Amino acid sequence: MNAQKGYIFAELEITNEKMFYDDYMPRVRPVLDKWQAKFLIATDAPLVIEGDRKVQRIVFIEFESPQKASDFYYSKDYQDVIGWRFDSAKAHLYLMDGVESDE
Repeated sequence: MNAQKGYIFAELEITNEKMFYDDYMPRVRPVLDKWQAKFLIATDAPLVIEGDRKVQRIVFIEFESPQKASDFYYSKDYQDVIGWRFDSAKAHLYLMDGVESDE
């Protein structure tokens, strides 16, 4: 059986820390739990070792499949809370397919 994971990778610049941490994060965590998302990376201190890029925060989240990652992003659950992120951070967000493996 081939198992291909799905991922959301985000590079964030937090523009309103209070709103991001006090309003967005408490709302998004239950949604991520509901969708069985697994945080692989969540850091406010990424070290850029190549390229001329300043990244404030990185989040890398795993889902059981690429479809589930996409479904999560476009779900009513997430769309109901995404406004707090839009109002408190700038982001580059990527949906990515993992490498197929035999699991």
